[in-house]
Amino acid sequence: FRRVAESVTYRQVEASLTAVSTVTGAPVSAASVEASGAGGAMPGSGTSEASVSASGVSMSGSAVSGTSERVSLSGSGTSGASVSGSVSGSVAGWGSAEYWVEHVRRSVRFADAVAVARADLGVSRWVEVGPDAVLTALAAQLPAAAGADSVDGTGGADPAGGTGSGAVQAVGLQRRGRDEVETLLTGVGRAYAHGMTVDWARYFSGSGARRVELPTYAFQRQRFWLRARAGAGDVSAAGLSAADHPLLGAAVALADSGGVVLTGRLSVGVQSWLADHVVGGVVLFPGTGFVELAIRAGDQVGCGAVEELTLEAPLVLPERGAVAIQVVVGAPDEDDRRTVAVYSRPDGAGDLPWTSHAQGVLAADIPLVTADLTQWPPAGAVSVEVDGAYEFLSEQGYGYGPVFQGLKAAWRRGDEVFAE
Repeated sequence: FRRVAESVTYRQVEASLTAVSTVTGAPVSAASVEASGAGGAMPGSGTSEASVSASGVSMSGSAVSGTSERVSLSGSGTSGASVSGSVSGSVAGWGSAEYWVEHVRRSVRFADAVAVARADLGVSRWVEVGPDAVLTALAAQLPAAAGADSVDGTGGADPAGGTGSGAVQAVGLQRRGRDEVETLLTGVGRAYAHGMTVDWARYFSGSGARRVELPTYAFQRQRFWLRARAGAGDVSAAGLSAADHPLLGAAVALADSGGVVLTGRLSVGVQSWLADHVVGGVVLFPGTGFVELAIRAGDQVGCGAVEELTLEAPLVLPERGAVAIQVVVGAPDEDDRRTVAVYSRPDGAGDLPWTSHAQGVLAADIPLVTADLTQWPPAGAVSVEVDGAYEFLSEQGYGYGPVFQGLKAAWRRGDEVFAE
C-alpha cells in the first residue's frame, strides 16, 4: 500500500489509490496518473496498467465532501457482521453515514478490513450479497488465517462463486450472466456446506418437503454382492492343460516317465463348502475328497478305478489363505496299474517341503463289490433312530455343517449297516 502510494506522481489532484483489495492488488484511480518508472509501471513491483470500472471510490469523491451531515441511512439496523471495505483497515463505524462518505472519498483497504474482522471478531465465513461476486474473487487472493482448515480443498474462487478456506471462506449469491434463482440456491447450499446456519424449515415452508432418513454410512453397510472368487484362468498359456475340476486347476504330463501331475489350490474362501467339515475345532479336507482327487487323476490317464487308497495324514485347511495340492500319478507297471499320491503345502511357500496325505493304486478296471438293493429297506433290516445324530457327533468334536449332513435314515441287519 505504501509503495504504491509513494510511487504515484500526481498530474492532477484527483489521483489516488482506489482500493487495497488484496495483498498484491491496488487499482489506481485518476483523471491522469503517471507512475514512476517507464511504461507506467513501478520497477520490480509487478504492476501494470489496468482498466478500473466504477472508480468513484477515490479522491474524485470530493464532490460529496461536506455532505455527510445531510446523509441519512434508512434501515441501518444490522444483523451480524457485514463489510465491503474499510478506509482505515478497521471494522468500526460500518453502520454510520460518515463511514460511507469516507468510503467513497478515500482508498478502501478491503484486505486489511477482512484481516481485522477475522482476527478481532473471529469471522471465518462470508456471504457476498451484491450484483456480482467481485469481493468473493478478491477474497480468494487473501492469505489463509492461521490454523484455518480447508473446506473443499480447492482454494481460490470457483465457478459457482465460492472460495475454499485455503483463502477466505466466501460465497457469492449472484453472478453476472447466470440464472439468479439457481445461483442464489447454489450459494446458499455452499454456505451451508461451509458450516453456516441456514433456516431450511423456513425455506421449504409450504412446499410439502419433509425430512427423510439419510442412507447409512459406508462403515455401517451390509453387503449383498457375491464375493469375486479367483479362477484358474487360461492355464494353456503356461504350457498346461485345464483339469476341468472344481478342486484341481491344471494338469501336466511328465515327458520322462509317462506320469501326470495335477495341481490345485484349496481354500475355504473359494470352496466355502469345505468349512462345513470341522473335526476337533479345525477344518479338515474330507476323506472322500481324497477319493475324488484320486478318481479324477485316474481319469486323466485312463485308470478310472481306485484299487486302494491309504490316508497318511489329515489335510488341515487354514481359516485364511490357501493350500497348494499336487496329485501325482506314476508311470504304468506291467499290469497297467499306476500309483497315485496326494501332497500339499501352504500356498506360496516355495521353500517348504510337501506333505504326503494319501497313497494309493489306480487301475483301469476292478471287480465291483455289489449288494442286493432291489428291496429297500433291505429285508430283515431294523430301523435305527438317526434324529439328533449330528448333535451327538458335534458333542464328540465332529462339526458337520449342512453340506455334510446328508444322513436321512439308517437300518441294521446283523453286522451290516444300511444308510440313506
